[in-house]
Amino acid sequence: MKVKKTVCVRMAQLLDGAGKLGWVLLRAVVRFVFMFINNCVAIPSYCLYLLLLQPLRIWDRSAFWHIEGIMFKWLLAMVSSWGWIAGYTVTEWGDDVRPISEEEAMVIVNHQSTGDVCTLMMCLQDKGTVVRKMMWLMDHVFKYTNFGLVSLIHGDFFIRQGKAHRDKQLVYLKDHLEKYYHSRDRKWVVLFPEGGFLRKRRETSQVFAKKHSLPHLTHVTLPRLGATHVILKTLSAQQENGSVGSESGTPNQTGNKRKGLQWVIDVTIAYPKARPMDIQTWIFGYRPPTITHVHYRMYPIKEVPVESEALGDWLYQRFVEKEELLAHFYDTGSFPHDGTQKVASRQMTLDPVWLCAIQSFAFASGFMWYRVLQYLYCCLF
Repeated sequence: MKVKKTVCVRMAQLLDGAGKLGWVLLRAVVRFVFMFINNCVAIPSYCLYLLLLQPLRIWDRSAFWHIEGIMFKWLLAMVSSWGWIAGYTVTEWGDDVRPISEEEAMVIVNHQSTGDVCTLMMCLQDKGTVVRKMMWLMDHVFKYTNFGLVSLIHGDFFIRQGKAHRDKQLVYLKDHLEKYYHSRDRKWVVLFPEGGFLRKRRETSQVFAKKHSLPHLTHVTLPRLGATHVILKTLSAQQENGSVGSESGTPNQTGNKRKGLQWVIDVTIAYPKARPMDIQTWIFGYRPPTITHVHYRMYPIKEVPVESEALGDWLYQRFVEKEELLAHFYDTGSFPHDGTQKVASRQMTLDPVWLCAIQSFAFASGFMWYRVLQYLYCCLF
């Protein structure tokens, strides 16, 4: 009788586990189908709208890139909504970056997984015009993803990793910034100075640190200087004391004088239990609802050295601070509060009505362009 009862309990547990697994798989399939269709209508619609607006680009470049920026923000909001509806939210810590959303800034972020980009797409949505006026620096492999064409049109920069390409890529980056940053009225430049995911670079970074008597880091890796140095040298005016100034004197596309980079924003992303969120989780939603924690620290550009050696020391120190922040977070579940902020943390929120409106517009646009192309095809053939 006792054995029979044990068997029944185990059968019930297996059935319950099978039911939960079946629900997870069904939800993952439904999410994937929705996102696949979403991509199939939103990205072509973005491209076709911009193709239609090419005359405006010739007549008024400022208006054209203003419209492109709005649509780019909508596309990133759609990606954010995929995580939002699965319960993947963001809590923000540290400095409030919203007051400087209209000023130019370089954003340096630690890199753990493909989910870092999705997290940034979400938490920057409520930062004024940042999303539509930002420029991303990302690995060249992202050029071949579904979002690669959008990033190419927007003017993001794809950098190829490796010693064989490093010097040439930095020249390409300088040319890219000079060609697109001012002409498209960009404000924030986002880069991952580590040059790769934590799990892939940690061992080689620690070996390099030991060889050169640098700090031993576990939760981040030693940053690479090249791209950071090029951005500072290109977008800011160098002063005699080796720092960068606040007046670049470079005109934007409307002819107004730009102030140049005003801030460096140090962003630290932390995942509960040090389990990074990857893009597969973001798409399929098989992980339980999770809160990702994002810490901001702002540095006035005048405090940032621009010469290679001094900048390298400064950048290393930022990642030592990231190491300390993450160690504290993994021990306590929260970032340390230095007492300078009115609140220690803030739950980042998205407007569900706005998200629904954007998704509806994407599907309506997809249907409209399908009918337009179908009509043109019938007329031609």
